[in-house]
Amino acid sequence: MTSLNTYIDHTKLGPTVSLEQIDQLIQEGLQYEFKSLCVNTHFVFYVSNKLKGSPVLTCTVIGFPHGSHTKDVKAFETKEAIQAGADEIDMVINNTFVKAKDYQKTYEDIKAVVNAADGKTVKVILETCYLTEEEIIFACQCAKDAGANFVKTSTGFGSGGATFEHVKLMKQTVQDALEVKASGGIRNRDDALKMIEAGATRIGTSKGVEIMENKEMSNANTTY
Repeated sequence: MTSLNTYIDHTKLGPTVSLEQIDQLIQEGLQYEFKSLCVNTHFVFYVSNKLKGSPVLTCTVIGFPHGSHTKDVKAFETKEAIQAGADEIDMVINNTFVKAKDYQKTYEDIKAVVNAADGKTVKVILETCYLTEEEIIFACQCAKDAGANFVKTSTGFGSGGATFEHVKLMKQTVQDALEVKASGGIRNRDDALKMIEAGATRIGTSKGVEIMENKEMSNANTTY
């Protein structure tokens, strides 16, 4: 298996994240050479400049955390993020459209971001805790049709995170056309390896350091 660090999008998201916390995230990212650092959009310019010359990518979130922004707002936010230096875009799908099985609106929601990303990697966050298996399959098919690169389980701010069963279902649905990112509640090496076994090729977590050092984390006071 490829080194575990290269699977990890080391993440610091939330409404009260400080610059000092972002500096710590950058230091950890460079130390362990994670695949990317995932931050809110207003930190993208700062982070991308700090990571220049390193193999670590800058990732950000769009339409976060509920996915209820209009497609035009998501597209604008994506363009700004790319201009600021984002390498990867994790967008939250509009689950109102998914649950209504509205293919056209779901497709257009994703496609607007894919177009705005102009060739950069786009990961579509399904927030699987709110979806049935049938809805997960539908959302994955829309993401595939719209030209996304990944489907992703969760924002980490919903009522549940990644599960082995959902990751496996997503991978079975997209096959080799897309990759799968498992995110939400992944706190240790065993969690990460289980998601990779299910088919994930990327792990979103705020516990990247603990995973690399193989430390067990309690469920309490854990952000994603």
